[in-house]
Amino acid sequence: MSKGLFITGTDTDIGKTYVTALIVKTMRQAGYDAGYYKAAISGAPTVAASDAGFVNKFADIHEPEDMILSYLYQHAVSPHLAARIEGNPVEKDVIMSAWERVTAAYPYVTMEGSGGIVCPIRYDGPKSGEVKIFLEDLIRELNLPSVIVADAGLGTINATVLTAEYMRNRNLEVKGIILNRCHIGSRMEEDNKKMVEELTKIPVIACVGEGSNELDTDAGYLAALYGRQSEKREEWK
Repeated sequence: MSKGLFITGTDTDIGKTYVTALIVKTMRQAGYDAGYYKAAISGAPTVAASDAGFVNKFADIHEPEDMILSYLYQHAVSPHLAARIEGNPVEKDVIMSAWERVTAAYPYVTMEGSGGIVCPIRYDGPKSGEVKIFLEDLIRELNLPSVIVADAGLGTINATVLTAEYMRNRNLEVKGIILNRCHIGSRMEEDNKKMVEELTKIPVIACVGEGSNELDTDAGYLAALYGRQSEKREEWK
């Protein structure tokens, strides 16, 4: 049975995709048969030019496009709005089928979220009975532990603590935090790391420098973060 790990961020454009690619690359270079999947991406003209395409190439996976991504939207807005504009809403069965396919092929699968943790990927409207799907629904349905990616710089204490607390209040397990765009010798960033760990009680498992081509974290440690899939899943509402 495959093991999975969900990667979320404190915001959009904080380097979540780049860090995800580093995680998968580190795993694969250490001999772990690791794959990747993302449910929905907005604001990209093609899969190859999208976040999923970057991870596919950077981590040397080279899977068919339909193996790594289910929904591609052209409009650079939240996936739920892009889907509404383009008339192609996210369907649960499509995501489940894609997930089952990738987990059948790889014993370790890293699933990347879209934007921050409070990101609707489908939101039909306020009327009762209409479909609403958030990232947390995917995490809960697939029973995945998570890693939070945050910027190392100014403002990260607030953003990271809020994200961690939101996930804790939703009973979503967070295994670690990765700080991106780190600078060696930065007193502020060193203090940010200390404060984030103190306030969230979650370890910072890696600090990624700008332009880094590797993750300075043992692949065995990373592999231990992945959770085994539960056969009993909670129904989406």
